[in-house]
Amino acid sequence: MTNRPTLTRASFVTAPLCLLAYGAIRLGDPDHGPGPAWTVGHIALLVGVLQFALVLPALRRMTGPGGGAAGRLSAGVGLLLGLTGTLAVVAQAAIDLVVGFRASDRPGMERLFEEVQSHPGVLSAVYTVGPVLFYVGLLWLVVQLAVQRRVSPWRPVAVVLGTVAMAVSLDLLPLGALLFAAALFPRGLPRTP
Repeated sequence: MTNRPTLTRASFVTAPLCLLAYGAIRLGDPDHGPGPAWTVGHIALLVGVLQFALVLPALRRMTGPGGGAAGRLSAGVGLLLGLTGTLAVVAQAAIDLVVGFRASDRPGMERLFEEVQSHPGVLSAVYTVGPVLFYVGLLWLVVQLAVQRRVSPWRPVAVVLGTVAMAVSLDLLPLGALLFAAALFPRGLPRTP
């Protein structure tokens, strides 16, 4: 039987490392088109994001009972935002994988993406607004932990810098992932109840 706290603790390392793998694979695929690099990279992304589905609730638990009802509500909001964004990124990675399997070249992928994104709400839910909620929720929880003095103040700064790097360019995804890895490194994080 898997020890859940050990699995969750490992996710603090493996989640950003999977994002790093995706970013590195993406840099090595100049066509960003269908093929093994596209598929393996997006599988790494999907695994990493699913690992964050373990990290976010653990961060919520780390906030502890401090702050009373307001603190618990705040942590709950951060968790909800983060998990909603995680779901959007999972949907995006799944769509990207299916498109990569169905298309024979980059123009074919573009046509399939346009077809999917033309459905009402898909573009905002899966590609623009939805994924942003992941970063907002992650930052929210890490800031709350810093305000409670349960983590060092540099950790939310690292999350902000990582998020900004990824927002500036997907080519900076490896840098963003390394900053997330530093921010989430288990040493120095409070134990979850």
